[in-house]
Amino acid sequence: MSKSHFTYILANKHRGTMYTGVTNDLVRRIYEHKEGVVPGFTEKYSVKRLVYFEVHSSIEVAIKREKKIKKWKRLWKFELIEKDNPDWNDLYPTILE
Repeated sequence: MSKSHFTYILANKHRGTMYTGVTNDLVRRIYEHKEGVVPGFTEKYSVKRLVYFEVHSSIEVAIKREKKIKKWKRLWKFELIEKDNPDWNDLYPTILE
C-alpha cells in the first residue's frame, strides 16, 4: 500500500500571511505548526490555520507541487484556496475525523 503525501497551505487569517509546505503526515505536521513545536516562519507569524491541502501518491509529486505554488502570485493562491474554502475556514478539524 502506498503512503499519501500532502501539499498544504496555512494562513494566519483570511487573505493574510501564508505558508506552503509538504508532509507525509498531515495531522502531525499541522499539529506541530499549531503548537509552535518547530521554531520558524509559522511560529513567528502565527500561521496556524490549515486553509488548503492536496493529496499526492508520491513525495516527489508533492514537493514539485509545493515548489510550483510557492512561486505563484498571492492572488493565484487566494483563488486556489477560495475555490474550495471561500471563508478560509481552518480545515484541521476535518482531517482529524
